[in-house]
Amino acid sequence: MHVRIYKPTKTAMQSGRAKTKDWCLVFEPQDPIAPDPIMGWNGSSDTSRQVKLEFENQKDAVEYAKNQGYTYTVMPSNERRIKPKAYSDNFAYDRRRPWTH
Repeated sequence: MHVRIYKPTKTAMQSGRAKTKDWCLVFEPQDPIAPDPIMGWNGSSDTSRQVKLEFENQKDAVEYAKNQGYTYTVMPSNERRIKPKAYSDNFAYDRRRPWTH
């Protein structure tokens, strides 16, 4: 089985960065998704796509994948770059566009 290891990004519905510090290990899908003929719901017989394991760091996730005999892909994490700002920057003389209402 093949697994993917990544660090989740923050959702658009929150301003904080909760649940973005841990690394996740998810299984790649084995069976295709097909609609159910009676209900029309999409589903699959692959239950491993419901499993999401969380680890404190990347090293632990990779070690777990190796111990279980899984092949893995590590997705690089994009670190957030915070640009410090101040309210007084709105009125700076070297501003590109003049400040107006």
